[in-house]
Formats: sequence, structure tokens, C-alpha cells
Amino acid sequence: MARMHSRKRGKSGSTHPKAKIKPDWVTYSKEEVIKLVVKLFKEGKSLSEIGGLLRDQYGIPSVKAVVGKSISEILREEKLLPKWPEDIMNLFKKAVRIRKHLENNKSDVHNKRALQLTESKIRRLIKYYKRKKLISSDWYYDPEKVRLLIKE
Repeated sequence: MARMHSRKRGKSGSTHPKAKIKPDWVTYSKEEVIKLVVKLFKEGKSLSEIGGLLRDQYGIPSVKAVVGKSISEILREEKLLPKWPEDIMNLFKKAVRIRKHLENNKSDVHNKRALQLTESKIRRLIKYYKRKKLISSDWYYDPEKVRLLIKE
């Protein structure tokens, strides 16, 4: 797939296991995996960190293959899912950091461009999450509102 803001091809990413069934060598049951996900989330791990830890340390290649639900679905059922999705929160933090940098370095044109690209990604994601009804339809991106949300 092409990169979002360039005319180049993207980096190749890792591929998911082809089989959607539980591998024979996974010794954990559904209940144990659910408890692991909840425990790791309560320790302060993000959803992507939980997936990586389960893969690398516990030998669970795919939570969905073992449990039948994704990590976010498990946390939603346990009423632990954060209000804002992880990807948009990371973009919010990045935009706040860039704005803070630009306050001190007003002539940094490269980071002005980086801020434009980051905010366009944010707006695109907001449009998607409004369609999926994960955020309210009257919410809009305001840098000051996001700065208060991040508290950096």
C-alpha cells in the first residue's frame, strides 16, 4: 500500500496468521486469555502493547483466533475500553508536541508541514469514527480542546 503523504510505496508490515483457528500449541483457554488481557490493560498497557506482549511473551499469535473476539471487544465487554481510540490519541499527542515545538521555533517550516499532515490525518480519522458512531457527530477537532484532553 502506498504511504499516505508521499508518492512512494509503504514499508511492508507483518502479516497475520492465515488460519483463524486456535493453534494446537497454544495452551491457554479462552478465560485465561481474557483475564490476561484485562490484567495487562489494568497495568497500563495500550491495546497494541497487549497484543505484542501476548504474542511475544505468552505465545498467543492471535487473540481473536483463541477467544473469538478482538482485544477491544473484550475490553468493551468488561467496560474498560477508553473513550478515545488509541490511534487518534497518538495523533492528538503528536499534534500537541508539534504545536509546543512551533511555539518556540516559529520559523521551522518542516514541522509546520508535519503539523499540517498530522492534523489532516486526525480529521480523516474523526470523519471515520463519526461514521462508525464511536464519537459524537457534533464533535470537531480544535487544537486547544485537544491540548486540554491530553494534558501535556
